[in-house]
Amino acid sequence: MHPAVFLSLPDLRCSLLLLVTWVFTPVTTEITSLDTENIDEILNNADVALVNFYADWCRFSQMLHPIFEEASDVIKEEFPNENQVVFARVDCDQHSDIAQRYRISKYPTLKLFRNGMMMKREYRGQRSVKALADYIRQQKSDPIQEIRDLAEITTLDRSKRNIIGYFEQKDSDNYRVFERVANILHDDCAFLSAFGDVSKPERYSGDNIIYKPPGHSAPDMVYLGAMTNFDVTYNWIQDKCVPLVREITFENGEGWSGMRDDFREAALRPEKKSAKREAEVLKKMGKQEKEELTEEGLPFLILFHMKEDTESLEIFQNEVARQLISEKGTINFLHADCDKFRHPLLHIQKTPADCPVIAIDSFRHMYVFGDFKDVLIPGKLKQFVFDLHSGKLHREFHHGPDPTDTAPGEQAQDVASSPPESSFQKLAPSEYRYTLLRDRDEL
Repeated sequence: MHPAVFLSLPDLRCSLLLLVTWVFTPVTTEITSLDTENIDEILNNADVALVNFYADWCRFSQMLHPIFEEASDVIKEEFPNENQVVFARVDCDQHSDIAQRYRISKYPTLKLFRNGMMMKREYRGQRSVKALADYIRQQKSDPIQEIRDLAEITTLDRSKRNIIGYFEQKDSDNYRVFERVANILHDDCAFLSAFGDVSKPERYSGDNIIYKPPGHSAPDMVYLGAMTNFDVTYNWIQDKCVPLVREITFENGEGWSGMRDDFREAALRPEKKSAKREAEVLKKMGKQEKEELTEEGLPFLILFHMKEDTESLEIFQNEVARQLISEKGTINFLHADCDKFRHPLLHIQKTPADCPVIAIDSFRHMYVFGDFKDVLIPGKLKQFVFDLHSGKLHREFHHGPDPTDTAPGEQAQDVASSPPESSFQKLAPSEYRYTLLRDRDEL
């Protein structure tokens, strides 16, 4: 029998204090550090992963660390399973290969991953514990709206791209693939599903997926691939949700609608416009969600056309698909309303009266394609893009035509000129939230 141990009053108080501290001190979640050896395994096994790409010397990175860690603690309590939500970080100085792999151009950058796939939209919400936790809660919410009655389909918002899945039962491999795709692409399409007796009239030969494009006149499209093949299903739905030629608008970026009138006034009333006013408007624009267009660092091939000129847009879309599908990873294909985007047109000495106009914005300069009708010449548009990649467009702006382009007997002239500056580079992220890498000594 062990003798009883009696503590003095001060020792007893100390012991009780330690016990209380141990019970009520929250457990701090260790942020997972990613490197070349573990990154694929950790991200591939995570339903959702929020990754902080940082550099120790960056003061914005230093400011974010404690906020990121506290947000991780909050979320871990709500989603305790280690694979449900992962908060991770990458030291980009130590792992520059990873930074290059994900095209990190500023610190700190917060990227969302789903089952190892990086989402194209970077997190740009508030850098607070609550905002980060709310963002993850939103990402964990069901992205698919369940249809209880097929009559609901008649009231769909046809300004959106709608993907509808009809399944016999929710607990099925077919639906799990559909759900996984919806988790990735829900920002680009509206996803809906129906089950059992509700979906039966639409399941003529089993489960199926329907795409309803924007507008009431465009016909529905039916998915004919294997329902359990994620890659095939994802590629088909992505092709419908993310068109090859995207539109630049003020309305489709959060916060832009409030600036549209300011921007139009600056563009339409140049006599009342000052360089300072224009800079203020563009600075505001640079802080909005539209930054996603510049994130990949890919140049823009843009068709400027009047809104009602759908014929030119259709021609451009067809020629991009015919001539440039292989260049999808090297350049972004866009179209813009000439009336709304007068400012970029002014940069290339054009007005809406000149539309349709095709131009490339390289984020350094803007280059104009020849006559729009030339787009129908086989290979002409493709050569325009190749000339950008080869540097020929830049050379010719400064030194005139390349010698190989000079007619026989004609002397090449060294014509010094300066191409118009990029207009869309001003959509880059604000310097007040990041340490930018481009054209900085840090590189």
